[in-house]
Amino acid sequence: MSHSELNIIVLAAGKGTRMKSSLHKVLHPVAGKSMIHHLLDSVNQLGPHDLTLVIGSNKEQLKSAVPNVNYAEQNEQLGTGHAVMMARDFFRNKNGDTLVLYGDVPFIPKDVMEKMITARHRDLQGKKPAMVVLGFEAEDPGKYGRLILSPDGTLEKIVEYKDAREEEKAITLCNSGMMIFDTKKLDEMLDHLSNDNAAREYYLTDLVEIARSKEEIVAVTMATEDDVMGVNSRSDLAVAESVFQNKLRQKAMDEGVTLVDPSTVYFSADTEIASDVTIEPNVFFGTKVKISSGCVIKANSHIEGTTIGEDAQIGPFARLRPGTHLDDKTKIGNFVETKKTYLGTGSKINHLSYIGNAEVGQNVNIGAGTITCNYDGFNKYKTMINDGVFIGTNTSLIAPVSIGSDAMTAAGSVIDKDIPAEALAIERTKQVNKEKMAVKFMAKAKAKAKKDKK
Repeated sequence: MSHSELNIIVLAAGKGTRMKSSLHKVLHPVAGKSMIHHLLDSVNQLGPHDLTLVIGSNKEQLKSAVPNVNYAEQNEQLGTGHAVMMARDFFRNKNGDTLVLYGDVPFIPKDVMEKMITARHRDLQGKKPAMVVLGFEAEDPGKYGRLILSPDGTLEKIVEYKDAREEEKAITLCNSGMMIFDTKKLDEMLDHLSNDNAAREYYLTDLVEIARSKEEIVAVTMATEDDVMGVNSRSDLAVAESVFQNKLRQKAMDEGVTLVDPSTVYFSADTEIASDVTIEPNVFFGTKVKISSGCVIKANSHIEGTTIGEDAQIGPFARLRPGTHLDDKTKIGNFVETKKTYLGTGSKINHLSYIGNAEVGQNVNIGAGTITCNYDGFNKYKTMINDGVFIGTNTSLIAPVSIGSDAMTAAGSVIDKDIPAEALAIERTKQVNKEKMAVKFMAKAKAKAKKDKK
């Protein structure tokens, strides 16, 4: 759906005091993505548009996070109408539509915004509405403003909860705050917007009355309550996370992913999982994870910044950190951590190992307790393990080091030199057995402990 003259204003100037955070409210993440970027990802699906971000508190954070758009500064927070006035220079003398959204309402989908645009261009009573208000049916209307409809279905007025009569409070059709306007008429109506109220603020909702006084039509279109969920506090953020996670879980299952206990699995907004993947309980996916078909992710695993090939098995209790790439039929077992590591087809790290800054070939078996010692306190170095290598239990590989194809290391070795192909590397001090020394040592230790207690 393309709109050549679509102006979009996103209001994001508020202080967000209830968040009690140095981070701008709209930059708080839901499923690993900031709220403002959830919103803008949907907005960018609308096609060509001119975007203006209304900024105020912590404006430099927003400019850094959302570059290359128009910025309108609202240094005094004097209401939603005032915020739109601050953006006026970016839509004055333009045609088309102006859509007003909120940076802390992250989940409004593209199709809802398209419904608003369509409603703005629908003929009602011989002309197009000057503005369209997005409403929703609230399960618990609480303190929301109510949308009062005329008998013909157009919007008569918006009544704030504190001003509503009892019969109006019983209405469950509520105001989301999001609106779309005929751009030229919005500019004209803003001239008549007043702050003659107890708070001395300019309210965007007052434009409904102004439009009707000019015999303009105000229409209503609908969204679900989840679509227009706003976030004003940490509690709201937790609710938003829960709602969005449930959507991601349902989407994954609809696409052929088995979630053994869905409520315990946490996805990021960009997680990509193919069909026929099984995910056991208590698995967390950070950002930039892609998992191919046939994989099994066992319980209590943490995965981020990782690509996994087909038919791999991960966990339980595995931690895959950014830069991990696992080929097909690989296996990462319990209490294994990887970072910036490539693992070739059929290779296994079964348990109790750390492999970082490494390139591992095909059909490699890395024994329990193996560590790549890749950091000297100043720099990180690479470990190369070629095809068919067997790394014995409790081997320390001190990078930079290279192990040739089909080579082996003996258990307990500390390897700090390259190993040729097909060689067996053994690095151990000589074992010395001292007869009866254990008994003598224990007797001496007990005597000392007894003396120390006195």
